Amino acid sequence: MTVNFPQLRAFLAVVDAGGFSAAADELGLSQSAVSHAVASLERELAAPLLVRSGPVRTTALGERVLPYARSALSAVRAVEEIAEDAGTVTGTVRLASTPTVCQGLLPGLVRHWRESCPRVTVRVFEGDSAEVERWLENGTADAAVLIDPPPGPGVRLAVDGYRVLLPRDHPLAAEPVVDVRELADDDFLISPGGCEERVRALHDLAELRFAPAQRVRDLATLISMVQAGIGVTVLSEVSRPLVPPDLVLLPVEPRAARRLVLSGPRERPWHPAVRPLAESAAARTPS
Repeated sequence: MTVNFPQLRAFLAVVDAGGFSAAADELGLSQSAVSHAVASLERELAAPLLVRSGPVRTTALGERVLPYARSALSAVRAVEEIAEDAGTVTGTVRLASTPTVCQGLLPGLVRHWRESCPRVTVRVFEGDSAEVERWLENGTADAAVLIDPPPGPGVRLAVDGYRVLLPRDHPLAAEPVVDVRELADDDFLISPGGCEERVRALHDLAELRFAPAQRVRDLATLISMVQAGIGVTVLSEVSRPLVPPDLVLLPVEPRAARRLVLSGPRERPWHPAVRPLAESAAARTPS
């Protein structure tokens, strides 16, 4: 059995208008088209829904079908209204963030936005924290995922804890938590412009001298160097999808975390499509 929306709409129009001619005028169709739609619905149900002799009225079956047809029509209209609301948000949003966030967090979020805001195109730009903030304020970017911004408008996407990245054959790889002081004998690798400031603060909390053996800008290079046994590093939890199976990402002491916040510029009006993206992200993010 195949019952469709045009059939139900024609049936309801005939009932409500009191005849085929009036229903055709209401729907903007020919009378024969309305008659054909109702007849095809009756064929699907294998019984008449309307008495056509004299004033048009419903049969016993038609009376039973009527409330369900109204519910179905109402549901379809509600879906159309939702689609229309979603479709009103249009445009291209230039979104800036750091490489770790771009690689670890944004792919899933952009996929979510494609479903929730299908007429908005999100273009992603990678930069270090200082570049991202500068791009947002000078208009190069319309929105950004900021790290620990001051209070203001925006949506918190995650509280991102820090983790130590080790080879699986490292003596500490099986530990549930690694104290940063236990890494004092390892060559420490760091990505400048990324987590360095916060990793330095973590060493300060541990009263440990911060003396990285290598500074590597590219995150993939940093991970590859840990794979090669050149040293160890500290990354944020959002990096976990990027960690290959021969490495482990473990909680580190002292504990530290950062807030990842989606925001528009502070001094300029937001791009019209940024706020709907923020609202959609807020609905997706656990409170």
